[in-house]
Amino acid sequence: MPPRPWWLVAAGPAAVLVAVLAVLCGGAYSGAFQALSGFTDPGAIVRYGLPVTTVLTELSVSVTVGALLVAACLVPPGRTQTRVLTTAGAASAVWAVAAVLQLVLRYANISGTSPASPAFGQGLAQFVTDLDLGRLYLAIIVVAALTSALAMAVRGPVGALWTTLLPLAALAMQSTTGHASGAANHELAVGAMLLHLVGAAVWVGGLGALLVTVLTRDEARDDGRTAAAAVARFSPVAGWCFAAVGVSGILNAWLRMESWGDLLTPYGVLLLVKALLMVALGGFGFAHRMWVVDRLGRAGSAGAVRRLFWRLLTVELLVIGAVSGVAVALGSTAPPVPDEVPVDVTPAFQLTGQALPPEPTMARWFTEWSLDPLLAFACVAGLVVYLRWVRRLARRGDAWPVGRTVSWCLGMVVMFWVTSGGPAVYGHVIFSGHMVQHMILAMLVPLFLVLAAPVTLLLRAIPARKDGSRGPREWVLGLVHSRFGQFIARPVVAAVLFAGGMIAFYYTPAFEFALRNHAGHVWMIVHFTLVGYLFANALVGIDPGPRRPPYPQRLLLLFATMAFHAFFGVVLTSGTSLLVADWFGNMGRPWGLPAIEDQQRGGGVAWGIGELPTLALAIAVAIQWTTSDEREARRRDRKADRDGDAELEEYNAMLAKMAERDDETPPR
Repeated sequence: MPPRPWWLVAAGPAAVLVAVLAVLCGGAYSGAFQALSGFTDPGAIVRYGLPVTTVLTELSVSVTVGALLVAACLVPPGRTQTRVLTTAGAASAVWAVAAVLQLVLRYANISGTSPASPAFGQGLAQFVTDLDLGRLYLAIIVVAALTSALAMAVRGPVGALWTTLLPLAALAMQSTTGHASGAANHELAVGAMLLHLVGAAVWVGGLGALLVTVLTRDEARDDGRTAAAAVARFSPVAGWCFAAVGVSGILNAWLRMESWGDLLTPYGVLLLVKALLMVALGGFGFAHRMWVVDRLGRAGSAGAVRRLFWRLLTVELLVIGAVSGVAVALGSTAPPVPDEVPVDVTPAFQLTGQALPPEPTMARWFTEWSLDPLLAFACVAGLVVYLRWVRRLARRGDAWPVGRTVSWCLGMVVMFWVTSGGPAVYGHVIFSGHMVQHMILAMLVPLFLVLAAPVTLLLRAIPARKDGSRGPREWVLGLVHSRFGQFIARPVVAAVLFAGGMIAFYYTPAFEFALRNHAGHVWMIVHFTLVGYLFANALVGIDPGPRRPPYPQRLLLLFATMAFHAFFGVVLTSGTSLLVADWFGNMGRPWGLPAIEDQQRGGGVAWGIGELPTLALAIAVAIQWTTSDEREARRRDRKADRDGDAELEEYNAMLAKMAERDDETPPR
């Protein structure tokens, strides 16, 4: 084996070490600033221990997420997968311990109390029981402990994928703390922070899990094919992580700057350096990754795979370490727009965290925007992935209907508008605006998505894996053919979820939770879109799925469901009890109808907007019915041409025999 250049081996760890030292210096500087400003200094242990535990916590949760995803999606069952899951269990155990230490040191830093103080224990108990921030940190510790227990116990890709939901939930809780909690646009800041945390965790943790894969010698695959395939499969994931980190950085910078002139401030200069560094290192890293992945496919031994992976790991760590170092300096520099929430005592701001939008007009439904980073990123990603799959089919000479592509693009555009445009802005302050958002999400967007046949496109564009691992194709097919997937996709079940879900949502605390909590808001959007997709797919779906009933029964199910939907709209229109009165009734709007009259208008919106998608669904069912009859008629004609219309001849012969029996039967 030729010797590795020392600078290639040391560059990646050195970059990470620089980032850790920068965090340590930042923590020490913060403690010195507290001492000079009159705050109580909790001591050197807290000043230096808090940054160390913070870095340790972030690295361990990243390795946990990355290892679980690698085990679920990148490597086949066997020794390699077992080693990766063991790594996830060890990392999650470190995460749980580090999270406890971080909580203790964070409280000491916030309160200015030394951990050796006699009153420290009582204050810490009060912090985690009485304050929202303390309860949030305690919840993260509980999630870390549960993740540690499950990661040690699960074996196989299904358990690994389900366990991944726990650390992702912890990252979602963490995104509401720090700078995001004090930003003026709270929801935008939280979404950008979550996008950044998830992207960085999957990127860094995935690299750590791949290192375990490369260093593991599988008896059945000792030539390095498992590691080479895992690295190649991780390449597009790393690209999306890079995009997520870059987009979240742009959004965070936008929140902390007011004008282009702020780029000349120290914060702005560091921001430009970080942006240029991201672009340069990202382009170089992408080119190098493609070169390494291409050579990995031709590597003939495990040693060659390891040498190539060390090069890949070095470049990736250089990118991450360099950008992290600038980010640390950026975080220690005061932004032009401070993180403190501006003083605004208006009722709308106190409820929503944002200023009351102007009175809605037809134009403002398309000019008012409130960007949701997570959902916007999902819409753009969905559009890019679908078009790439269509392009892949075109390259190999396979045709894909243009109408399906147009339908998917329309669905993604409408989804982006309804989650970040006027419906998102006014859906938070008036009930009628919320109902506009609901109807479009549940009835219009799913119709576009179903007619685009994304599952069929996925099955044609992505080849099946031969090594036993589970990729997007295997996971989607597994869900579609699973008992749970078959059950919820049944037409009657989908109709019950679609119609009954409205009652369960609007007449339970779930509605208020979705209004007051951003996580609840995202859950609401996913729920409405998913149940609408299941219902539309049961009626006019093209993709593989449930056994659909005959067309007359489909029309009957459609009209019965829409009748219930109309009944729901009538109840709202004639109702005199205001839903979530503490929210819509206390908005303090100087414009528009009173809250109860606006709710009644929302009932009319639910009734009226639902008519057009219902008509479109009925037309689609009728067209498919007609097309099905035409196909059946052509099939029968072809069969008659082949066998001389034997079926008709048999039928006529049967009638003739019946007539003969009638003639031979003596009259009574």
